[in-house]
Amino acid sequence: MKISPDITLVFQIVNFLVLIFLMNVVIYKPIRRILSERKATVAGLSGDIDGFRAGAAERGKALEAGIAKARAEGAVKKDALAAEAAQKEKELLAEINAKAAAELAALKARIEGEAAGARKELEAEIAVFATAIGEKILGRTLQ
Repeated sequence: MKISPDITLVFQIVNFLVLIFLMNVVIYKPIRRILSERKATVAGLSGDIDGFRAGAAERGKALEAGIAKARAEGAVKKDALAAEAAQKEKELLAEINAKAAAELAALKARIEGEAAGARKELEAEIAVFATAIGEKILGRTLQ
């Protein structure tokens, strides 16, 4: 069998070129377009992922900073409340001590008054007691 170039060879070449053109238009271009769209989508999603990670890191740092700030403010408020409580305690103790001193002074004055009254009563009765003791010691009445 011998290959002879004739008109069918030209038809075959034209047919081959038309098929390549049609396959390119119908199959290859849509597939390439879909692949390029997928590549762009993947690249966009990858960028979004990186953006979300960066945003999450920033929000994490902001949250940690907020927590640190809140702790610092809480410590300041705690110290202020502790100082206020200590001042209030000092005021209450001073008030209680003042009341106790006043009550002690009043009690001392009352005791001194009672002692003075008892002394006056005893001084008034000294003569009677002296006479009674003298009578007991001497065994006779004294006048």
